[in-house]
Amino acid sequence: MSLVDLIAQADERGLAASGLACLDRCVPLLGGDDEVLRPLWSSLADGGADGDAWGERLAKARAELDSADASADADTSADSDPVVGPDPAPGSGSGAKSETEAAVSDESRAAALARRMLATAPDDPCASALRVWADACSAAALQIHRLLDVAADGDGPLVAAELRRQVAVLELLAGRGAGGLRPALEVSTEGRRVLRAVVSRRARGRS
Repeated sequence: MSLVDLIAQADERGLAASGLACLDRCVPLLGGDDEVLRPLWSSLADGGADGDAWGERLAKARAELDSADASADADTSADSDPVVGPDPAPGSGSGAKSETEAAVSDESRAAALARRMLATAPDDPCASALRVWADACSAAALQIHRLLDVAADGDGPLVAAELRRQVAVLELLAGRGAGGLRPALEVSTEGRRVLRAVVSRRARGRS
């Protein structure tokens, strides 16, 4: 079954898990701790996308990630202060600078997409709101991986792996219900580790 069909047929728990898994894999872009979204996973295990528990834990996760993101932005700003000096001679590294600026731009766009996933998570997780969110998170997560992929055509290994993970999470929830949450979390954790490694490698390449 296609990803679109799986989202269309998912129940509330499956939709919440799908959107949450996409966001969880992108936490490295927000400077967050790996466990920051674990309480939201727990709320799905405890009683599905229950409004009170989900809303409270979502608000806490937003506060923690907003704080982490603000700290990361401040560090980046401090590290990128220009050094005053003579203009470089033509051809002396200007191409490398352009490549670096392009890489930073891609990461900024990816981070903005991740922040939007967090911001648009429904506080009151009814099925209609969760379906819109899950669909938007699916598209955003694929775009994030496309921006960070090494393949110039945008259909490289990161994108393909993210698509497989999205399908796997929805299939697990559809087939096992609440019993699919733990393996779905494991799938998401693996993807988060991959993305964290990609972000670290890109940072080292600019240093």
